[in-house]
Amino acid sequence: MKRFLTLIVMVAVVISLAACGPTQKTETGDQPQAVNVGILRVPNDEMIAKTENLFQKYFQDQGIEVNFVVFDSGVDANKAFLSGDIDFASMGHTNGVVALAQGLPVELVWIHEVLGEIEALAVKEDSDIQAVEDLAGKKVATVFASTSHYSLLHALREAGVEDQVTLLDMKTPDIVAAWERGDIEAAYTWQPTLGEILQSGRVIMDSKRMAEKGVITANIVLGRKGFLEQYPDLAADFITVLTEAGDIYRADPAKGAEITAKGLDISPEITSVQMAGSRWLTAEEEISPEFLGTSEARGAFADVFYSTGEFLLEQKHIDRLPSKEEVDAFINPAYIERSIQRSAE
Repeated sequence: MKRFLTLIVMVAVVISLAACGPTQKTETGDQPQAVNVGILRVPNDEMIAKTENLFQKYFQDQGIEVNFVVFDSGVDANKAFLSGDIDFASMGHTNGVVALAQGLPVELVWIHEVLGEIEALAVKEDSDIQAVEDLAGKKVATVFASTSHYSLLHALREAGVEDQVTLLDMKTPDIVAAWERGDIEAAYTWQPTLGEILQSGRVIMDSKRMAEKGVITANIVLGRKGFLEQYPDLAADFITVLTEAGDIYRADPAKGAEITAKGLDISPEITSVQMAGSRWLTAEEEISPEFLGTSEARGAFADVFYSTGEFLLEQKHIDRLPSKEEVDAFINPAYIERSIQRSAE
């Protein structure tokens, strides 16, 4: 509860600052002067699109500037949404639930990837910890309210040691520093941070195995409602860019790994392993019954979203549970459908 109250105070400060200062983005005519995109430093379709300058094809050629803002997690992205500083942002789906619970004016418009081995629980190579139940009495770091946190808590609960582990809320750079200092015995985090700690560590659980147990996690894209409603064609173009970037990887995984390696300034060997550890969806898969569904028929991902809300409420990371109707309204596949239609014309 203390963490939630702190967030409320921070939100109030953001609102106050937004009210006092002029917006950094002005809009003229029937298109904006700029599109502001919050990204994560992870090897996904958006990183391919950014590195290959695919956004220029749909935005900058129309005279629209594309600005990228790097966030460590969806927590900071949600604050930026609140102040109207960004139009799109990537985050784990858990922070999408937080955005909905807080009433932020955003919608879920895309799933980057369904997470697998790209997120994992690691311990030191020479540790005597062999399984999740061995973490009893240990210190474990993760980013709170993230997909890693969600998977970790489910793993601890299944192992019966949920109340016997000290959990530490850290940003990803701090996890690496704490790992190197020996301040923590384990960490559940995502690539490329995971790759850094695995240089001296090993995996005892990952999100692929958790998904097989029914604990599904994903990285998603949220869009600001005001932007989506005012510029539906640009929103569809944004989806088309991500689709084209994903097609590059699906057609040639080695090329996709090289592109993301360049964008993240790491080796293609590392990004190749990272990208293989998640499922990248085509636009058609996105709107299938298994995931987002269509504008007429909800998909199964709504159930994942709702159950995640139940879990976050139990953990006191949100103070109210969004209804199933709210979840259905929050997940908006219309821009994917629009993208598919425009690409077919």
